[in-house]
Amino acid sequence: MLHELRIHSLALIDELHLDLSSRHCGLTVLTGETGAGKSIILQAVNLLTGGRGASTWVRSDRDQAIIEAIFTLAASNQAAQLLLEEHGLQDETSGQCIIRRLLHKDGRSRLFVNDQGVTAKLAAELSSNLVNIASQHDQQQLLNARRHLDFLDSYGELWELRHSYSVDYQRWRQAAEALKALREREASKEQQHEFLRLQVEEIAKINPQPQEDEALIRERDQLKASEMLLQSVGAAERQLNAAQGLLVEIKKKLDQAVLLDTELSPLAERVTATGFELEDMAALSAKYLADLPTDTSRLELIAGRLADLKQLQRKHGPALEDVLRFAEKAAQELELLDNMEEQIRRAEKEAAKLLHQAEQSAGALSQARAAAGERMAVQMEAELASLNFSQASFVVGLQSNDAEKGENLRSNGLDEVEFLFSANPGEPPKPLSRIVSGGELSRMMLAMKCLLARRDEVETVIFDEVDAGIGGQTAEAVAAKISELAGHHQVICITHLPQIAARADLHFKVEKQVKQGRTSTGISLLDEEARRAELARMLDGERASAQTHAYVRELMARKFRSADS
Repeated sequence: MLHELRIHSLALIDELHLDLSSRHCGLTVLTGETGAGKSIILQAVNLLTGGRGASTWVRSDRDQAIIEAIFTLAASNQAAQLLLEEHGLQDETSGQCIIRRLLHKDGRSRLFVNDQGVTAKLAAELSSNLVNIASQHDQQQLLNARRHLDFLDSYGELWELRHSYSVDYQRWRQAAEALKALREREASKEQQHEFLRLQVEEIAKINPQPQEDEALIRERDQLKASEMLLQSVGAAERQLNAAQGLLVEIKKKLDQAVLLDTELSPLAERVTATGFELEDMAALSAKYLADLPTDTSRLELIAGRLADLKQLQRKHGPALEDVLRFAEKAAQELELLDNMEEQIRRAEKEAAKLLHQAEQSAGALSQARAAAGERMAVQMEAELASLNFSQASFVVGLQSNDAEKGENLRSNGLDEVEFLFSANPGEPPKPLSRIVSGGELSRMMLAMKCLLARRDEVETVIFDEVDAGIGGQTAEAVAAKISELAGHHQVICITHLPQIAARADLHFKVEKQVKQGRTSTGISLLDEEARRAELARMLDGERASAQTHAYVRELMARKFRSADS
């Protein structure tokens, strides 16, 4: 349930506080002149649900707008509880959910749930489990036959079954796509096989080894400089041997000196260590000379081998390691092509099994929809009858297609749904988009919301001018229906109908004010006397007569008579 709504610096609103904490359910109405700012309040709620905002909505002399709503979560609202828990957003101390939106003048926007930043997508998912907004835009969805399937699944509580089918459908689609890819490869198998075979044979013939090109280049460079290397390293080896002899004499003299002065011991030890180092360097020089390639006749063989490797690198490189990886992958591809028929048989078997599962799931979903459609038609006619459609006919037109090897399977099943309606006896039901007027559409949407509200966990329902295009006896019927819904839900209604406003448990008036030369929108909770004055204004303007005030008293009394009955 919505406890509080606070709006700061949004459009014409400077500061606005809507306090609903005094009631756990019931009807709250917002009334006021056209243009007073009621739509701004609804827009603020839309912003909390992740709706798009614009920097121009920030009040002209402020840097940012702030919208904040405080909800209490019922224990039955498992969807919201689980979502908060999944994302670590729950407030275990208060059991509340606080959604805040900051809209900056520079275009930046941020959303918070219980003081933790969240994405607009998450805010939308969470708020859909907290509040249901029925606006004129929602009414237009009734005219879109593609949305009727969603309405039916919501009424029949079939979303879990629909999700289960969707999983089976996606698994079958993936298997079907894999089978299709295998068959396409099979069609060009011979060409692919011959191409890969030639590539593998070419690489196998040359038989490159890891880092072979680097070793050959090093050997080539050594052969080209072998004469100079022999001279330089040979001279260095001889000098190292001579230095060893000289260091032996030095060591002998220092060993004698150490007998006379032990402070020379560190120096003697360093000379000994240097002797070992010189010995090691001389040995390394000798080994280098022994291993140094000097057969310059190999230069031609190395050049040829490098040319072969370079050819492979140009085709499959750039590095020799890339060539070796290609060879391994190509060999695996050849093996797959050789076993293609067996792979296709396995893929066909898997796809057929998954298709059967998807068809079974789709069939179960279709049966559930057919049963739900029959119940929905009966209950919608009952709801419409209470809204002054005494002999209306409502039909859930359901067409379930045959699977036909999966050709008619779609992500939402095999079914097409369209709602049909007739307000007049003897007239056949027709698609809503062809026959529904504005007033009829408003009542149709109200009936649908009442029907669905009993099946979801959302406690708060907001109606934005659901009274559009209606009046007289129909207005009284709509008011009674909204009051009935408010018996088990928190209902907030923006209305111009006094028949609805008269049934309110809380009545707020939205009006413009001018302070210090600036216009702002404010809201105030009306007491009984102020309510009567507002209802009279809604009925007869500012010059309400005594008869008008008498009718106001009659409207307000109807609420209590309805409650007693």
